[in-house]
Amino acid sequence: MDFVGKRKIWYLLSLLIIVPGLFSLAIQGLNFGIDFAGGNLVQVQFAKEVTTEGVRNALSTISLKDSAIQASENNIFIIKTKVMEQSEQDKMVKTLEKEMGDLEILRSEKVGPTIGKELRRAGLMALIIAIILMIIYITIRFEFKFAVAAIVALLHDILVTVGIFSLLQIEVDSAFIAAILTIFGYSINDTIVIFDRIRENMKKTKKIELTTIVNNSIMQTLARSINTVLTVLFVLFALYFLGGETTKIFVLALLIGITSGAYSSIFTASPVWIDLRNMGKNKFIKAKA
Repeated sequence: MDFVGKRKIWYLLSLLIIVPGLFSLAIQGLNFGIDFAGGNLVQVQFAKEVTTEGVRNALSTISLKDSAIQASENNIFIIKTKVMEQSEQDKMVKTLEKEMGDLEILRSEKVGPTIGKELRRAGLMALIIAIILMIIYITIRFEFKFAVAAIVALLHDILVTVGIFSLLQIEVDSAFIAAILTIFGYSINDTIVIFDRIRENMKKTKKIELTTIVNNSIMQTLARSINTVLTVLFVLFALYFLGGETTKIFVLALLIGITSGAYSSIFTASPVWIDLRNMGKNKFIKAKA
């Protein structure tokens, strides 16, 4: 397959997803959940043993299904909801008593957005530090143009994931930051494998067109890339459909990001590198290039 020759098509496909996402981010932003926007925190202890799913089902009857629920020992649950008036909180407590039995309120307070701002700041700093370290590592191991191409592919995956969440207004919680960082680490691994094969093939050839080397390198690692992403996706689909509500946002972000990561490793990173390499040079390379 001529992966490199059709790179303008791959770039266009990426832009068709990224550009609407950027417009959505500029117009409506992300739908920040309780962890970022603030809300109410209620800690209750039930008289009898109950399950997280049972509590969530009870809350769904009063439109609080998306609340964050954390179970603890001795039937103690921490429930984080959207901002509520006292009357709404009283209604929630009465609903829980009706559906789940007697309970005792251990703590009730409002959660401000300060923690959310700190999470966003820390997450952004983590991404910046990761980008800088990756650029240094890839430049030392390969070359600077490889590093630039890898970072372009990583930013592609982040923009696709964040853009889709913005377009669909899927609620974002603190686990979303963890998912973004996980995508960052996963995507770069696939890209490095392809880059490593390109470097090996460059050393083996005496004089051959650069596009041929890149196409051959991608084909040689394609089975590995597909097998890796499918193995991960099978697990994520199982977690999404069979796991709990509290992990759905995290898993959905991983599903989008890892799929995008597999795409960008094949159709974005190497074509971007070849465009950078061809700037001001001819289409051929020598073995020691």
